[in-house]
Amino acid sequence: MSIPLIPEMPEPVYVMSEEGFRLATYTWGDDDAPVVLAVHGFASSCRDNWVSTGWVGGLLREGFRVLGIDQRGHGMSEKPVEPRNYQMPLLVSDVEAILDTYMIDPVLYLGYSLGARVGWHVAVDLGDRIERAVLGGIPDGRPLGRLDLAQANAYLEHGTPVTDQATQNYVRLAERVPENDLGALIALAGGMRFGDENPDMGRPPQQPVLVATGTEDRIFDDSKQLAAQLPNGTFVEIEGRHHFNAPGARDFKRFGIDFLRGGA
Repeated sequence: MSIPLIPEMPEPVYVMSEEGFRLATYTWGDDDAPVVLAVHGFASSCRDNWVSTGWVGGLLREGFRVLGIDQRGHGMSEKPVEPRNYQMPLLVSDVEAILDTYMIDPVLYLGYSLGARVGWHVAVDLGDRIERAVLGGIPDGRPLGRLDLAQANAYLEHGTPVTDQATQNYVRLAERVPENDLGALIALAGGMRFGDENPDMGRPPQQPVLVATGTEDRIFDDSKQLAAQLPNGTFVEIEGRHHFNAPGARDFKRFGIDFLRGGA
């Protein structure tokens, strides 16, 4: 049977988080095929990041099973609006709950942007459950740290124009996807300010990890330096792409799928 470039979205299957939030999950492929867990970035969704860009279709044609998720605050998942519900350990525990519910491990991890940062922590904290990982557009520093929370909240509450360029970009990104809730996404950005969510350079993932970042991405140099800290890391450049259009790049899919198949 031929596999379309853009497979249809199945109905979501909901998994409960530790606190009782509903997390939307989606599966494609044969039950006995190697599983790729696909985790999207900020203000995106499984459909937006992985289906519409051709990733899911490409993975299916290579014989993988895909388990996609909408992270809390995104897509068809529940969208709490309190920042405390978006601390990194909770995003990691969501992945663990999904793996437990589906009773599958080890898996291959595919993440982009925020999903890549979650993947860094998942690969460390759930190390025996992750075989290898592709982390695209992984930022150094505090996730979403460039978003001006005061301006974003003023825009949300009063329609006050946003003047900060980085915050404008995030707001436009959030409003681009119909299912998004700007209040929940601003809360997520606030939740990333709790605790120390930076990668622990003294305890990086030990699995084979591919880091891929667009050459026009402002985090390119930081991402490359982050990859250099990995004991089994590989870095590839996505030529001519910036942070928001790199997921659909043909080279990103080619490098990433080859790596997930066991390539260097």
